[in-house]
Amino acid sequence: MTVTSRPQTRLEPNASAEGALEPPSAFAAIALAAVSWDGVLTMAGSRALRHALDYRHPFRDYGDAGMVRLMDQLLRDMRSKGAQHLMVEAAEVLSPRQRATAYAVAAEIMRSDGPLEADERNILDNLAATLGLSTTDTEKVLSVMDVLHADVMHE
Repeated sequence: MTVTSRPQTRLEPNASAEGALEPPSAFAAIALAAVSWDGVLTMAGSRALRHALDYRHPFRDYGDAGMVRLMDQLLRDMRSKGAQHLMVEAAEVLSPRQRATAYAVAAEIMRSDGPLEADERNILDNLAATLGLSTTDTEKVLSVMDVLHADVMHE
C-alpha cells in the first residue's frame, strides 16, 4: 500500500476586497457555526467538521496548514460577529445547491454527538430559514440523518 500526503496548496484569502466571504469560506462558516452553535466546540463536533470538509473540493487541496488558517479566520469572524450574523453573511454568498448541501452538512455535524436536542433543532430550523430552504427539503435531510445515525443494536 502506498501512502501519499495531501498536497500543501496555499490557502487563498477567504474574503474578497469588500470583506464578503467567498463560497468556500462561506460553506465552511455554515459548518463551523453549526458545530459550535452553543459556544462549545466538542471533540466529536471538531472531528465531524473536519471530516465533512476534508474530502470536498476545494478543502481537500488546502493541506493541514491551510485548513487551520481557514478555521482560525472563521473563528475570529464568528467571535466578532456572532454565529447568526456569520450564517446570514454566508447564506448570501452561496448558490441554492451550495445552501442545501451546507444545511445537510450542518445537520450531520450536529448529529455527530447523538440525537438532536431541542436547541439543535431550533438552530437547524433557523439555519433553514436563513438559507431559504423548504420544510420539505429539510425534513428529507433530517430523515436521512435519523437513518444514518441510528443505533445499529436496536430495531
